[in-house]
Amino acid sequence: MPQEVIDGFTKETGIKVSVENYASNEEMLAKLLAGGAHYDLIQPSEYTTEALIKAGKLEELNLANIPNIKNLAPEFTKLPHDPEGKYSVPWMAGSVGIVVNTAKVKTPVKGYGDLFDGTHKKRIVVLNDNREIVSWALSFLDHSVNDITPETLQQCKPVLEKWLPQVKVYDSDSPKTELLNGDVDLGIVWSGEAAILYKKNKKFQYILPSEHAHRFIDSLAIPKGAANKENAEKFINYILRPEVSVKISDAFPYTNPNAEARKLLTKAQLANPASYPPGDPKLETFSDIGKTAKDIDKLVTDLKGQ
Repeated sequence: MPQEVIDGFTKETGIKVSVENYASNEEMLAKLLAGGAHYDLIQPSEYTTEALIKAGKLEELNLANIPNIKNLAPEFTKLPHDPEGKYSVPWMAGSVGIVVNTAKVKTPVKGYGDLFDGTHKKRIVVLNDNREIVSWALSFLDHSVNDITPETLQQCKPVLEKWLPQVKVYDSDSPKTELLNGDVDLGIVWSGEAAILYKKNKKFQYILPSEHAHRFIDSLAIPKGAANKENAEKFINYILRPEVSVKISDAFPYTNPNAEARKLLTKAQLANPASYPPGDPKLETFSDIGKTAKDIDKLVTDLKGQ
């Protein structure tokens, strides 16, 4: 969330906002489920939102306090993780795909099979996210990214045994840095990172894997028992103003779920293929997988250690 946006809310309302960051959805989820966190507002991704709803850890929103929710594009309403939209409001979305430095890589890269065909060994950066890593193997094997069972994880193992030794860097925070520095030629990155690369130099092309890819949806939600629920709803409503939401897109060029804010974007922003992929790509959101997440962590951690 840009500091400019937070400061604007405080200036207008007098409500001070303190921010705490987590390294991952899993870290945030564990703390909230354990009851060790006391926040008025959180920003979970779709599968974490689903887990928190199941656990009864989110407050039902008073939508009368969030009239700007009408600005959401239709495709960001009635979502699988919160079908009635009672507990969460999307504020940013995106995908996970492949970036290719076309000045260095001359052979076509259309999917995970091309990326990990052995010709780019130690020239690849990928997200340091175990769920993401397993989802790529699942997609390659023509499984849903949510088809996670002991059997499918066993099928993923030989695929990842071949792929992971080819990776030079694991980086979820700023994978674009290795690409910009020329340390690597290709990567699997967040779409917002790819959008920044494309804006800097068109040689960085973003490709949604031909198999299929993860579409993430980050939402705003209020934890159960929040001390300042009404103020949190004021913040959500503020974020949904088009002129505020567009500032978020300026700073973080992901896919903006706010249809009215999109009208304020430049032609160049809307034409960025990482922010707004053309065509009808095959995208899947993650579902809550509960304790199976531990099996994923063990598989990937063991393979990284080999």
